[in-house]
Amino acid sequence: MGKYFGTDGIRGVVNRELDCLLAYKAGFAAATVLTRALSHRAKIFIGRDTRISGEMLEAALAAGICAAGADAVLLGVIPTPAVAFLTLAHHADAGVVISASHNPFEHNGIKIFGGNGCKLSDELEAQVEALIDDPSDAALATDGAIGRILREEKSACEEYASHVAAAVGPLDGLRIAVDCANGAASATAPHIFEKLGAHCDFLFCQPDGVNINTGCGSTHLEALCQTVSQGQYDLGVAFDGDADRCLLVDEQGQVIDGDQIMGVLALDMQRRGALKGGVVATVLSNLGLKTFLKAHGIAMAATKVGDRFVLEQMQRDGWNIGGEQSGHVILTDHATTGDGELTAVTFLQVLKQSGKKASELAGQIEKFPQVMINVPVPNDQKKTVGDLPEVQAVGQEIAALFGEKGRILIRPSGTEALVRVMVEGQEEALVRQMAEKAAGVIRQLFPQ
Repeated sequence: MGKYFGTDGIRGVVNRELDCLLAYKAGFAAATVLTRALSHRAKIFIGRDTRISGEMLEAALAAGICAAGADAVLLGVIPTPAVAFLTLAHHADAGVVISASHNPFEHNGIKIFGGNGCKLSDELEAQVEALIDDPSDAALATDGAIGRILREEKSACEEYASHVAAAVGPLDGLRIAVDCANGAASATAPHIFEKLGAHCDFLFCQPDGVNINTGCGSTHLEALCQTVSQGQYDLGVAFDGDADRCLLVDEQGQVIDGDQIMGVLALDMQRRGALKGGVVATVLSNLGLKTFLKAHGIAMAATKVGDRFVLEQMQRDGWNIGGEQSGHVILTDHATTGDGELTAVTFLQVLKQSGKKASELAGQIEKFPQVMINVPVPNDQKKTVGDLPEVQAVGQEIAALFGEKGRILIRPSGTEALVRVMVEGQEEALVRQMAEKAAGVIRQLFPQ
């Protein structure tokens, strides 16, 4: 991670860590770096989620892009994967998303895609960062070279909805509850499910700028679980704020996480002869997924946490499904990044064709008890927590206790001032006890 870019773009609390000046500089730097070699006026798409700060940052970002001599095309409120799709489909030179994903409304972020619909490489991010800090190597556009601001809001949502719906067959006969997190999915999910013919009831689909992810969405599933279990639905679907991830809820009100989604989809792809290679997951993926895939002769690779690392591995190996336990699932036959709405409709297609209940499909992947504890640690110190002798000692103790039937993983968050402690094993009480022990050691080292 660089000075500004974390694992998922530039993030921060608006007007404290991420303000209009930084957004302007990021727009100018990104447009300059990504369009230097072009012989035409560059075109950069901008999408955003529903946060109250989105329009403000959009204006600053667009100004920076125009100052560099590129045109900024405003897509309005739209999911992150839609920006990636449209950037590639329309041969735009780059795409930018203003969103902080699953974080509270006061946060926001800037994610940048290249013209290939994929997040920028570390090398390009480093060039953008260098230009943010020192723009003296770039000239402001003048006269007729100044960029323009264009708008394509309604058509962008419609085109993306048609793209997702076309990836699967009709879903008529299914009864679904959909939680849009008061986020970007509010602009597209109703159109997608209407095209597919499913009976849908939408929850948290009335964004007001400050209610995004508040008690809803993929990070707060309680309301959806209750709705599904009490309402005789076949499935519940929950997106995060920018709809690049989704989690599901079965007919009994139990959560189906990203590992289970990948297991179900990979097995279906194998049966149809559509699976290329195996599944790329992350080090956080449950041991139960690995066990399930191995039993069905499906390979699994594990990367560092972050969908960009998953995609890089998929591209290197030529595999076509990967993702994270948190609900980022990448299906490269249809997308260049994690896409919550595409994931949801693909799972629903498997559900319909199987004739089974969602609990039966997800229940094939028997999860090991896994406990995750977030411990606050200053941003400038979180990367080195795992190197501290006290932390290494407790990690070695827990690893020796579990042997091959469990593990501990301590890693810094890529987006927040936290260290995440994850312990996994066969006995839930012991797993929780060891997770609390490791988290306690870190809390003592970094008292609040």
